[in-house]
Amino acid sequence: MALESPTTLTICLGSSCFTRGNDENLPRIQEFLAQHGLEERVRLRGSRCEGRCQHGPNLRVGDAFLPELDSAGLLAELERRL
Repeated sequence: MALESPTTLTICLGSSCFTRGNDENLPRIQEFLAQHGLEERVRLRGSRCEGRCQHGPNLRVGDAFLPELDSAGLLAELERRL
């Protein structure tokens, strides 16, 4: 039986994304992962910059780039993708 690779969730912590909302999104993501028992299946990592500052706050789930995530959009995307 093959083990699934963890999904990588990358949150941009560059100054633009951080001030546009990822300062609040980070604890929401951590809480979501804990509440849903996903800590083992999802690798959460930070990025200094995703190079798309004008579209922030930015997040990537695997290869999917998710721009302009407010708190409601963030939770909806996490539910859908994880």
